[in-house]
Amino acid sequence: MIAKILVAVGGLNWGLVGLGMLTNSAESWNVVNMLLGDWPVVEAIVYLLVGISAVVLLVGCRCKKCVAACATCMPEGSQKMGGM
Repeated sequence: MIAKILVAVGGLNWGLVGLGMLTNSAESWNVVNMLLGDWPVVEAIVYLLVGISAVVLLVGCRCKKCVAACATCMPEGSQKMGGM
């Protein structure tokens, strides 16, 4: 759930950055930078967490809790993806 929220925030942020660039806006439309501009280390941590969240969503989580949840959702006789 947290990964999905972080990826959504990151996607919206980069969408706004691109929109700002296309409109030749002099202002930065980077929302993360606007909120955390005075704390560059915290801003970098947010970007890192967004990146990690994207990888988790692409690859999938392999923790026991997630694997067990996926096993209960799979229909009988279907193959599990990703070697889970």
